[in-house]
Amino acid sequence: MVCYRIVCFYWCVCVSIYSFCFLFQKTNICYLSFPDSNSGCLGDTQFCFRFRQSSGRRVSLHCLLDHYDKDLPVYLKKDPAYFYGYVYFRQVRDKSLKRGYFQKSLVLISKLPYIHFFHTVLKQIAPEYFEKSEPYLEAACNDVDRWPAPVPGKTLHLPIMGVVMKVRIPTCHDKPGTTQIAQLTQQADTHISVILPTVHEVDLFRCFCPVFLHSQMLWELVLLGEPLVVMAPSPSESSETVLALVNCISPLKYFSDFRPYFTIHDSEFKEYTTRTQAPPSVILGVTNPFFAKTLQHWPHIIRIGDLKPAGEIPKQVKVKKLKNLKTLDSKPGIDFYYYILLFLFIFKYTLMRVLGSYHLPYFLYFLGVYTSYKPYLSRDEEIIKQLQKGVQQKRPSEAQSVILRRYFLELTQSFIIPLERYVASLMPLQKSISPWKSPPQLRQFLPEEFMKTLEKTGPQLTSRIKGDWIGLYRHFLKSPNFDGWFKTRRKEMTQKLEALHLEALCEEDLLLWTQKHTEVETVDLVLKLKNKLLQADREHLPVKPDTMEKLRTHIDAIILALPEDLQGILLKTGMT
Repeated sequence: MVCYRIVCFYWCVCVSIYSFCFLFQKTNICYLSFPDSNSGCLGDTQFCFRFRQSSGRRVSLHCLLDHYDKDLPVYLKKDPAYFYGYVYFRQVRDKSLKRGYFQKSLVLISKLPYIHFFHTVLKQIAPEYFEKSEPYLEAACNDVDRWPAPVPGKTLHLPIMGVVMKVRIPTCHDKPGTTQIAQLTQQADTHISVILPTVHEVDLFRCFCPVFLHSQMLWELVLLGEPLVVMAPSPSESSETVLALVNCISPLKYFSDFRPYFTIHDSEFKEYTTRTQAPPSVILGVTNPFFAKTLQHWPHIIRIGDLKPAGEIPKQVKVKKLKNLKTLDSKPGIDFYYYILLFLFIFKYTLMRVLGSYHLPYFLYFLGVYTSYKPYLSRDEEIIKQLQKGVQQKRPSEAQSVILRRYFLELTQSFIIPLERYVASLMPLQKSISPWKSPPQLRQFLPEEFMKTLEKTGPQLTSRIKGDWIGLYRHFLKSPNFDGWFKTRRKEMTQKLEALHLEALCEEDLLLWTQKHTEVETVDLVLKLKNKLLQADREHLPVKPDTMEKLRTHIDAIILALPEDLQGILLKTGMT
């Protein structure tokens, strides 16, 4: 393994090279950098994985990114506990090697969930690296070191080995479902080689294509944080599908764990496959046929084949109840079915080796969506007709993705708007904020009180979809996604109250107040105001710059009105 550390930690932490012979190291990254399914992925393959960070190393890098994190949409904010790995894997025949194949992965490690961006970066550098080796990669890392910071809302020009990429990181102020990337102009941007309209989105329709008849049911499962496993023939298909599932509830963030590519060597393997407790709230993407047995107790399973290119659509798979699927059943005889499945995968692998291709007939896969889940909402036939019409008219996959993404966006917004409206009502009135008292507390979230609001201001105002919305909300309120969403909203509103409290303090004549109080009370006020400034900076409170400056002026004026001995002490006293 060769590892190049990046000096500029904003974009990525390191670029690593893994050869197949280093798999004995048994580290997560090594195993995750290679297909483990015997899929025989000849040629070049790209995929993504996500892994948990060790608890002792979560400080310095986060401080660098925190400044920019506050302006990002919630679903693009970094997760302190996880890293992303972006892989470019090459496997080609080479009779000069003992194994008969050249197998190597180039892996880029980052805290940023910019899937499309980093896949594009690897496309630019990996093929050349495999031909020119380490010196080329060193030069590419030097280019990355000179990139500007990933500032949200700013159009960035990023040079990489003679190519200039033009990108824009979204902000929390952007209208959901739109792209703000500036259009190419002939005069100013003639040096631009690649323009990326998005940094994070995947080809949604391509991923949902085999199961788009059930896309609304899958949206519910993701929204509710249900345990879900995607079984695919290669890491590329598994990772893309998992990322598409997570993306389908945007702009709501998926707060549970998700692993675009998960292997039997992962350190969380026992945690996620144990039968002693219910499956955790996580979405797993797997390729190894061994998971067909170890995850047979999971309540929701998606089996897909090779994802079709744009313009093609596979036969739609059916929803099948788990009790009817013998290969996922726990009845006697399971080993027999499991070994049939294993035999077919070995047979498939052998054909791949012989034919030099992994695009094999679908009969080698047990395709389907296996679940006993009964959706709360009626299926929207309009979106299905619209997508089917697009397939018949050979509408490009990009256009189909725009339609599907807009559908998911409108569905999620219709669901979340009543919650946003109710939570906003928990905010105390501004007139109740006093500069001389602590900021007021938010009212408690009462589920039954919220349910009563749905009769007049529910999703029926913005969505044509019928069904048991009340039941869906009740289930959602018990899910990790609601817990994460409400904690985020509560934090934002608490910070807003703190900001309003600061503004109320600035409007007061603090110097006049000190003239009516003792020196001890005045010193206490100065220390509290200094702590307020520190809190505003540390927690990125939504305070206007002129408010902060006005408060500093108040502090300086109060200190100068005190005796000289106290002035010296307070001027030296830091904000604690």
